Amino acid sequence: MLKPFHIEMTRLAIGEQFSPNAFEKIIEANLYQDRLLGQIGHDEYHFDGNKFEKSYAYVEEQRALTVSSLRTNDALSAWSAFGRLTHAVQDFYAHSNYVDLRLSCQPHGTVLTPSEIDPIDPRLINSPALRSGKIYPLEALNLIRPIKPFVKYLLPRDAHAWMNLDSPQQGPNFAYAFQAAVKRTKIEFEKTTEGLPEGLFALFIDKQTGTGE
Repeated sequence: MLKPFHIEMTRLAIGEQFSPNAFEKIIEANLYQDRLLGQIGHDEYHFDGNKFEKSYAYVEEQRALTVSSLRTNDALSAWSAFGRLTHAVQDFYAHSNYVDLRLSCQPHGTVLTPSEIDPIDPRLINSPALRSGKIYPLEALNLIRPIKPFVKYLLPRDAHAWMNLDSPQQGPNFAYAFQAAVKRTKIEFEKTTEGLPEGLFALFIDKQTGTGE
């Protein structure tokens, strides 16, 4: 998703859990994944290119790094790792057809609102029909603003340019992707902090002294 939405999703999901300083560092790491070098050859950062297993492995790697960093009293590294984790899981909903699959299995005549979407529906998470957009070299032309609106018409339908739900301009399904990502971010926070000793939890949320240090 675009940077403002990563910020807003993270704020809505876990903003109140952390000190302003900790939250700022988490957001910095989250957004840093979208630098140019973070988008070339790193499908696992964004759940792109159908690299689901690799992306889940990356998420668990960042979770383990979050916890191990806390155990060595390195809060900054923990926040950075967790920021990278949140970016990946948030992009899952914007870069895959998860929302399309969920809406397609809705019983006829019923309407699923964005706030009702289940972000970890096992029928969909493990569905063989689950796909994510591929990044084609031609998409680099999107950096040239005057021709950006026309670039996707040169690309296959499985391209990121066609599949993404990175902003409201991509259509009404963006709202579902946004809400699913907010819920998933909460789940990942709970999963990461589950079982943490009280002292490490306090270090992570940075509310031991109220100074942000």
